[in-house]
Amino acid sequence: MSRENEPVALRQGGRKPKERDFLRTREGMFFCVTGYLHPPDRYTAYLKYSPDPLGKWRDGETAYRRELPYYHVRNVLETLRYLERRYPWYVYDCPVRGIRFSMVPREYVVRYYAPQERLAGILAEPRDPLEEETRSLAMEVAACAGIGPEDLGVTGSILIGLHDPAFSDIDLLVYGLENARKVRETLSEGRSPQIRRPDAEFIARWCRRITERFPLTLEEAQYVAGRRWNYGFYRGRYFSIHPTRTDAEITEQYGEHIYRGRGAARIQAVVVEAGESLFLPAVYRVGDVRVLDGAPEAVEVREVVACEGLYCDVADAGQEIEALGKLESVDGEPRRLVIGTTWLKGAEYIKPCVTSSW
Repeated sequence: MSRENEPVALRQGGRKPKERDFLRTREGMFFCVTGYLHPPDRYTAYLKYSPDPLGKWRDGETAYRRELPYYHVRNVLETLRYLERRYPWYVYDCPVRGIRFSMVPREYVVRYYAPQERLAGILAEPRDPLEEETRSLAMEVAACAGIGPEDLGVTGSILIGLHDPAFSDIDLLVYGLENARKVRETLSEGRSPQIRRPDAEFIARWCRRITERFPLTLEEAQYVAGRRWNYGFYRGRYFSIHPTRTDAEITEQYGEHIYRGRGAARIQAVVVEAGESLFLPAVYRVGDVRVLDGAPEAVEVREVVACEGLYCDVADAGQEIEALGKLESVDGEPRRLVIGTTWLKGAEYIKPCVTSSW
């Protein structure tokens, strides 16, 4: 591998892989990094774009199709089946997490894309109208929230250079919990007159789609929509902002703990601490657990962890929630209920228990 193509993570003195980084493989496929635990020789990532002459995303003369029309565990399962048939070296049985998932060997990576580095380049020299809008939005968010532009990044098609100003969205990242809280407060309070929240018609359409894809009622989807502070429109362009951990906030080392599935469980619990629910995976510390269905040992659960972005920041400390997911042991003890894995194929959920609080 040439120095030019060496992964940014290696060139930057050991920068840790992060949620929503991207990488390109020697076959020309683009994978999106997911989570913060990665084997020493691999990146945990799902397939996002593949070369296709009929695709509408382009990088110069090469066209690509998007493998995930939208993120859902059922769609991720389809990409796993595709990789198993065509590129089985990208599917791996993880001995630490006890999962079978797409994990890209480092030697197959020809380029690694770091969102902060890409946004810094756009801030210095935007090259098309969409990059101009991205620059302007990032500066507006940073100024209104009182954070530095260097605390932001850009992901999705803009990160990897496949974007099209005619239809692409802007997907920003904000690094660090405190910075994320500042951005949440800024957008929730509507401090920028240039940033518009989705209107009632847009939210109604979104809620209908959510009830088709997830096990939520329309009322529950409306509750989730009311908490979604990180989506909106800037100069008519749809955008999103996703909190991401900094290097200092990634404290667990791969192999430090061993995780194993212990079946499914449905529980009620009180949220004790929800600060890390802004990240993906979202972490809710819980207490007063009652098992409604499934393994009785789920009464020992102390964390509800959501790997599905829909369930980020959906409950606060003090709220009672109901959750259905995969019971996981940590070092042999049943400690976590995980939402959004391939175990239950999308049947999992998190939702508040008392409808009057909606």
